[in-house]
Amino acid sequence: MEALTLSLKVAFWAVLISLPLAILVAWVLARRIFPGKTLLNAIVHLPLILPPVVVGYLLLVSLSTQGWLGAWLHDTLSITIAFTWKGAAVASGVMAFPLMVRTIRLAIEAIPAGLEQAARTLGAHPGRVFATITLPLAIPGILSGVVLAFARSLGEFGATITFVSNIPGQTRTIPLALYSLIQQPGGESAAARLVVLSIILAIAALIASEILARKISHRLEG
Repeated sequence: MEALTLSLKVAFWAVLISLPLAILVAWVLARRIFPGKTLLNAIVHLPLILPPVVVGYLLLVSLSTQGWLGAWLHDTLSITIAFTWKGAAVASGVMAFPLMVRTIRLAIEAIPAGLEQAARTLGAHPGRVFATITLPLAIPGILSGVVLAFARSLGEFGATITFVSNIPGQTRTIPLALYSLIQQPGGESAAARLVVLSIILAIAALIASEILARKISHRLEG
């Protein structure tokens, strides 16, 4: 139960922190043409391609108290990221970020650009066009991206164990608890329960994502 509670907490904050940036990046990739767009797209999707351990190592190098950013956060704001649940949220958020951006980008690209162009022609500010047209129409896609990112965060392992280790009560999420149990004699039954729980959470997330995807289609077709 402790691992489940921590996993939900980590996944919640991972999605909450990364969502505003994901919406911004998805909109930029969907609606803007600029030099370096291909490079930005590649950087966003790097966590999907790189081994999770590499991502965790890069986070450790930059966000530990000895890292360039981590040292600044620790010395200036008294915030420690590495080897805490906050670090687990950061690692999960980084690994789930590409999925969220991709889903939101597809939702924005599915919105007829003519609606936004018509609003701008009538004198609406680009910010108002985004807030009153783009964002409301993309909400089902945003929710779908949130669900997928939340599920991905719940299952994050490689980057998390590299960046924040496997500390009981602090960073031991469900995947890390499962990893510990299968290495202990007699831990098979508890590990099996965690496997079932993980499958239930994953299926629930996929069903929710599918329902939201259908709503997107119905809404755009209507």
